[in-house]
Amino acid sequence: MRILVTGGAGFIASHVAEAYIAAGHEVHVVDNLATGHRENVPAGAEFHQADILSGEFEELVARLKPEVVNHHAAQASVKLSASNPLGDLDANARGTARVAEFAAANGVRKLIYASTGGALYGDPEYVPVDEGHPIRPISAYGLSKYMGELWIGLVGRTKGLDYTILRYANAYGPRQDPHGEAGVVAIFTGKLLAGEQCTIDGDGEQMKDYVYVSDLARANLLALELGSRRALNIGTCSGTSVNAIFATLRDSVGSEATALHGPPRPGDVRNIWLESSLAAGVLGWKPEVSFADGMRATVEAARE
Repeated sequence: MRILVTGGAGFIASHVAEAYIAAGHEVHVVDNLATGHRENVPAGAEFHQADILSGEFEELVARLKPEVVNHHAAQASVKLSASNPLGDLDANARGTARVAEFAAANGVRKLIYASTGGALYGDPEYVPVDEGHPIRPISAYGLSKYMGELWIGLVGRTKGLDYTILRYANAYGPRQDPHGEAGVVAIFTGKLLAGEQCTIDGDGEQMKDYVYVSDLARANLLALELGSRRALNIGTCSGTSVNAIFATLRDSVGSEATALHGPPRPGDVRNIWLESSLAAGVLGWKPEVSFADGMRATVEAARE
């Protein structure tokens, strides 16, 4: 099938595009290269440089008429959302609304939306957090991604667009840019390999759910045919502290470095990990890459 992947020059979506190509699909990638990199676009995908907020994107969807749109283009930094909340509203809420409307107008069969589990639920009442947990984000990023979910649901109800929403835990793995949509794993890996000092936000005992990028790509592959009109958590059902990540990466790199501690990051949820049993039942998805194996693979890829 013909699939259009937005944000496909970025970290996660480039792996998703790669998985679609490996499965034999025709893949088109659209990215404005604000944070993505042209070299991330996998061989076999046709690249189109455009912003989802532009008229060029609207024309592209009308011309290609893809069967599926996989929507990853976003402002993905909680830290940046704190300093520019209206930017998140534009890129994530308005941008997703445009993607959904253009998809419905051009006969797209299904929209797959990369949402957030880590920032959507806010400070959790319980862990692991399931999809029934109250949604009350504490960052502009989390709120703007949820607004995208709401608009997709509206288009689904009023215009018949099928969709699957995937609420990701914290992604890590090869091609994550430590200077762009950065996660702590990418930042620490780059600094340790360069012999630079790592700074941990707060006391480092905050715990999050970390899922390897190939597992996320597999969820997107399964969602091509499954998960109709569902919002599904995609995580490992376990939490790992930032201190544990630093120690694991330091050992993998072979460093004896110690970390500094800075102030907590504003808008960040302290402890959250996701219950993903619904994804197991609906998609047949479970994480396959262990934390230890994923960290080793991330370091090896960074060395290369």
